[in-house]
Amino acid sequence: QVQLIESGGGLVQAGGSLRLSCAFSGRTASNYAMGWFRQAPGKEREFVASIIWSGGSTRYADSVKGRFTISRNNAKNTVYLQMSSLKPEDTAVYYCAAGGGMYSPGNYPYWGQGTQVTVSS
Repeated sequence: QVQLIESGGGLVQAGGSLRLSCAFSGRTASNYAMGWFRQAPGKEREFVASIIWSGGSTRYADSVKGRFTISRNNAKNTVYLQMSSLKPEDTAVYYCAAGGGMYSPGNYPYWGQGTQVTVSS
């Protein structure tokens, strides 16, 4: 069974940076794509970024392009989301997910517990 453990959330001022981490265990990581999603209060869960373990191909939501970077460390089975130039509208619970990739949450059967990111203005 795939397990995903996120860390790195917190409170930051607008314009600041945070790095989220997601540790993958339980299966062969290279068989999966990894995604970061977020959900703000009263809103649907939305795609943020994804990466393919094998080859490292990445995708981003338009709202975070140029500000967020997804990466992976194959040796540590860990995926990262480096977030810079943060805005108050980035405030949400951020989730790590593993599955088939692309933009839809339905493509990802495995989810972490979520980590809160709060950006103050």
